[in-house]
This record gives sequence, C-alpha cells and structure tokens, in this order.
Amino acid sequence: MNSDSDLQIAGDILEVTHLLQPAREHPATVAEFAGLARAIAADRAQWAHLVEYDATSRWYHRLRTGPGYEVWLLSWVPGQGSGLHDHGRSSGVLTVLDGELTERTERGQRALGAGAQRVFAPGYVHEVVNDSLEPAVSLHIYYPGLTDMPMHAAQCGVSVGEPAAAGDVMTA
Repeated sequence: MNSDSDLQIAGDILEVTHLLQPAREHPATVAEFAGLARAIAADRAQWAHLVEYDATSRWYHRLRTGPGYEVWLLSWVPGQGSGLHDHGRSSGVLTVLDGELTERTERGQRALGAGAQRVFAPGYVHEVVNDSLEPAVSLHIYYPGLTDMPMHAAQCGVSVGEPAAAGDVMTA
C-alpha cells in the first residue's frame, strides 16, 4: 500500500468505542437543534394530534423542554401573524411542518413551505404571517428558552431594528 502516513487503521473504526464521542442526550449546537427540529417534523405521531386552530389568536403548545431550551408547536390560520418582533437573548430554529408561512424582515420577504427551516440569532427581527388560504403549523426551538419577545414598530418611519414602546413584550 502506498501511503505518506505511518498511521494505518485496520478494521472498523466504529468498533473502537473509546475513540468515539458519546451520543448527546440533548442538542448543544445549531446543527443539532436544526436536526432535532427535523426529527420532530418527521415524526407526525409526536405532534399532529396536539394541533388546534384558533380563529381569534395564534395557538401554541410547549412540546418539550431540555436543559436550557424549549420546543414549541404553533398553528396559524389564514391571515394570522406574529407581528414584528425579536426573541430577546434567545437563538432559534423555525421549521414549517404543514402549510406555508411568509417571513418578513427589513431585507424583504420569503415564502416558507413545509420542511423549510430558518435559524436565527438573538436580536433577529422578523414577522411571520400565514398569507396563504390554508392553515399552517410550525415548530420553534429556542435556546435559551424564550423569556422575552419584544415587539417592534414597522410604520411611521420607525426602522425594523427599533423596539416599539418599552414594555411591549409578548411571550411564546
């Protein structure tokens, strides 16, 4: 065998368990949180029976928690939206499970169909709206858990990055 290295591995490296990192019980990286959201999305039996639709306000349900994070299930009937907001000190992963949502930011808007994911950092300002004619369902993971959701003004010359009035806070 021609090799520039003196190190050769014989056999199945996966059988050398002491060289492998142990599987984590809970996610710790952005990629792992996005993977958790995809795994939950793929397992409809875990969430579909919980979904409710409320014509008067967005419906939400905390699906699970872990050390420092929360997983929320939300439903959106046509026309419902979040209002322009950020998530305080929390980062997040938004995954559309059913239907279609529109995300609006100061840079424009983006259609998010079933399976689409958005990952965002603390302070990211956006609005999520169901502009379609069908209901939608989304999954949201926040790390750390969501404790603050400041609302932002979008009219009267106020830029997207400026908070609305002090104390305008909405959770979940």
